[in-house]
Amino acid sequence: MDWIKILGIALENVRNYLLIAGTAFVLAYFIFKKPLRSRKIQERLPNNDDYRREIFFSMLSMIIFTLFPTVLLLNENIKPHTTFYEDIDQYGKGYFVLAFFLMTFIHDTYFYWTHRLIHHPKVFKIVHLIHHKSTNPSPWAAYAFHPFEAIINAGVFALILFTIPVHGFHLFLFFILSLSYNVYGHLGYELYPKGFSKHWFGRWINTSVNHNQHHKHFDGNFGLYFLFWDRWMGTIREDYDTAYEEVTSSQK
Repeated sequence: MDWIKILGIALENVRNYLLIAGTAFVLAYFIFKKPLRSRKIQERLPNNDDYRREIFFSMLSMIIFTLFPTVLLLNENIKPHTTFYEDIDQYGKGYFVLAFFLMTFIHDTYFYWTHRLIHHPKVFKIVHLIHHKSTNPSPWAAYAFHPFEAIINAGVFALILFTIPVHGFHLFLFFILSLSYNVYGHLGYELYPKGFSKHWFGRWINTSVNHNQHHKHFDGNFGLYFLFWDRWMGTIREDYDTAYEEVTSSQK
């Protein structure tokens, strides 16, 4: 096991978190703060203690997220049993593109059900409370998880690596896009247009308003990228559309 290589990948992932979350934070909370004022979901801003806590736990999560795929793929006793492949032509370019969408749906499903599980009263305080200390999240909160929750969330890498064929580029792009959408979900500002939550396409897509409600109220809206499971299982908040319209229609 090449632990130096694993450490290098972990530091690279921490750097990606700081770059993506930091860029979103600077743009939304400083450079475009006034133009985006009408899109602020909650009027108040998080305080410095919130930022420090979010950054610390997010960086810790980045390290944990690194361990799952790297240990599986750098251990020669485990790697042959995974579905990882290196030659794109092995499954063709069509599957190469399709795999990313499969990974996204698998991740969304995995996240929804594990998210509901860690909201169980007997589990919540131990596993999920750290993340919910951000009742008014900022981009830094994207991966502000207790280590136990980070381990649960990182389990999706193991699930994917033992179910569908995945290429190294899939894992890289999946990590970056997942991080980016998580940052948007915790941004504290809504970027999608007015009416999006009721649009035939938009009603199935998770939004920053939707996830912000979850942080504020601690119930409902359990999805990650999509709202399929929330709508199918009746866990979407009844006031979601109203809240979305208020944010995207207001002139603060």
